[in-house]
Amino acid sequence: MEWYVYILECNNDSLYTGITNNLEKRMETHKKGKGSKYVCAKGFKQLLHAITVADKSEAAKMEYSIKQLQRNDKITFFMKHKDLLF
Repeated sequence: MEWYVYILECNNDSLYTGITNNLEKRMETHKKGKGSKYVCAKGFKQLLHAITVADKSEAAKMEYSIKQLQRNDKITFFMKHKDLLF
């Protein structure tokens, strides 16, 4: 089963990184103000990028690594991995 690591922009222009095995359903959940506490509090603005990965373990490791980065580095990371973008 494919997993996705995604980055979205919140209404306050902050970035949120998460993982899911159903990207469309997860985005709908975020749009409805449900799901992660962070996105519920800040509000969903738009999906910026999503990367397809092989499994949940790989997705979780990548998510953790991305969450350690500063805002500009997060954007740079996703742009460098355009070949993997969903």
